[in-house]
Amino acid sequence: QVQLVESGGGLVQAGDSLRLSCAASGRAFSRSAMGWFRQPPGKEREFVSAIRRSGGTYYADSVKGRFTISRDSAKNTVYLQMNSLKPEDTAVYYCAASIVTFPTAEAMAAMRNYDYWGQGTQVTVSS
Repeated sequence: QVQLVESGGGLVQAGDSLRLSCAASGRAFSRSAMGWFRQPPGKEREFVSAIRRSGGTYYADSVKGRFTISRDSAKNTVYLQMNSLKPEDTAVYYCAASIVTFPTAEAMAAMRNYDYWGQGTQVTVSS
């Protein structure tokens, strides 16, 4: 069992930065692949980024070069550093954990492959 708690969301202006944190409970964290997803207002949830146990990372094209995912196993925490934020980044951001690491980028980006989810944290970017 893995429990996830996100933090770090807020209201910022375009061009600003935020760092989201996702604290995980349970020893399964070190064996889990971790992902960040977001749900913009009125839209479906979408993939943002993922990180393997080995540290390999994946990003959605819309955030590549602006967002960085990382994990600190000693703290059981995964981070999402978001730079150069845009109004279209406004969304509820969710952390997710998968106890199975899938071999392809497409599989790592698929919500159905994640077993545990946090409650979400709101990020609002004003223009």
